[in-house]
Amino acid sequence: MISKLDVLFHSPDFLAGLCGLAAFVVVMLIWTAFIDNDPLPTRLKSISQRRDEFDLERRKKNTRRANLQKVGLMKQVVGWLKLSQGKSLDDLRLKLRRAGFHSRDTMFVFLFAKLAGLAGVAATCVFFFIIVEIVKLPAGVGLLISVFGALIGWMLPDVFIKNLSQKREGILRKGMPDALDLMVICAEAGLGLDAAFDRVSREIAPTAPELAEEIALTGVELNFLPDRHKALHGLAERVPLPPVIALVNTLIQTEKYGTPLAQSLRVLSAEMREDRMMKAEEKAAALPAVLTVPMILFILPPLFVVLIGPAALKVSAAMAK
Repeated sequence: MISKLDVLFHSPDFLAGLCGLAAFVVVMLIWTAFIDNDPLPTRLKSISQRRDEFDLERRKKNTRRANLQKVGLMKQVVGWLKLSQGKSLDDLRLKLRRAGFHSRDTMFVFLFAKLAGLAGVAATCVFFFIIVEIVKLPAGVGLLISVFGALIGWMLPDVFIKNLSQKREGILRKGMPDALDLMVICAEAGLGLDAAFDRVSREIAPTAPELAEEIALTGVELNFLPDRHKALHGLAERVPLPPVIALVNTLIQTEKYGTPLAQSLRVLSAEMREDRMMKAEEKAAALPAVLTVPMILFILPPLFVVLIGPAALKVSAAMAK
């Protein structure tokens, strides 16, 4: 019995269409073989992209080299004035690390900024109050203003670092409960302390990069320092917040006495969330007292004008008649 496919394959229309398709494919192959594709635009484009990449790398190297030269010059100036010698340098390094600057060169940049602020503000005050005399003042008063301005210029970097540290502490305080929840999950999954720190730092990096940096640094110190307690105490020194200090004490007690890590962290996380809720309720309760002064200054005067204004106009019109 002859099937329908045999009839279709042996039909004249099908054979003619197949021959036409084959002829079209042969013509296209011959056409593409004789066409000379010019590779010049593609090569020019690749060369241009490669040149842009080399230019970008050269700029990065020049910028890095210029920054190193600037830091080297600052080191020379600070070393020549012997500002990097003293017992207070450890406190200065700790202050800079609390502000988020962990590089060793940051201390020299900070000291050079203090010198630049002192010299710049003092020179500006001398120029305007002694040389140009924009305000007629006695020479002693102008000199006193210059000295006072020099002290302000010397203290400006300290004020900037203190403000930056306070903002950073606020960011770290907000991210601690979530980090503790993730640490509880890691501890229940069977991860060790250093592995838990590393995993938590990678998970919270998009939402809290400052806290992720501190936790990652602590994880690295846990792997390399011979004393693990020293690494945990370093975290408490860099982030002097009550939640972080409580976390460090809990981890040290857990390693010392062998208590379950997940249970301790869960209790600590619940305490931190309750503390954060109490602070939010405290701020909400203080809101009416804070709004009293703005309401007296900005809301009550327009209200008095709207309520008493028409009656005052009518009284003035009646008195005029």
